[in-house]
Amino acid sequence: MSGCVFCGIVAGEVPAFRVADEPDGVAFLDTRPVFKGHVLVVPRTHLVTLADLPPEALAGYFGLVRRIAVAVETGLGAGGTFVAMNNKVSQSVPHLHTHVVPRTKGDGLRGFFWPRTRYADDTDAADHAARVAAALPTP
Repeated sequence: MSGCVFCGIVAGEVPAFRVADEPDGVAFLDTRPVFKGHVLVVPRTHLVTLADLPPEALAGYFGLVRRIAVAVETGLGAGGTFVAMNNKVSQSVPHLHTHVVPRTKGDGLRGFFWPRTRYADDTDAADHAARVAAALPTP
């Protein structure tokens, strides 16, 4: 869809630190992560909400989300992950996306207050993306 930043990332027209690029979706680092290694997973097709995702696409899309959650935990040595999705309200980009956020005990994340951080530079971001990508289980 014209003007959608996530469609631009999927098409390769907008730069992103990609973690996965598969038929069921694309995964890349959030540019304003809650914690370093925060990944967004988007379907390749422009859809706005979860209700728009066709039933036949559920297994493939959420299979990718599950694999990204495993890779974030394994690749970054996280204690676990927080997986979330907004539909319309608080959805900063109107393209379906799932947040996979690395968690550690005592990291300070409480409720739905999401403080944001930044990567030191592109090398720091690329390192986090590569660590998650390297730990991605095969489908």
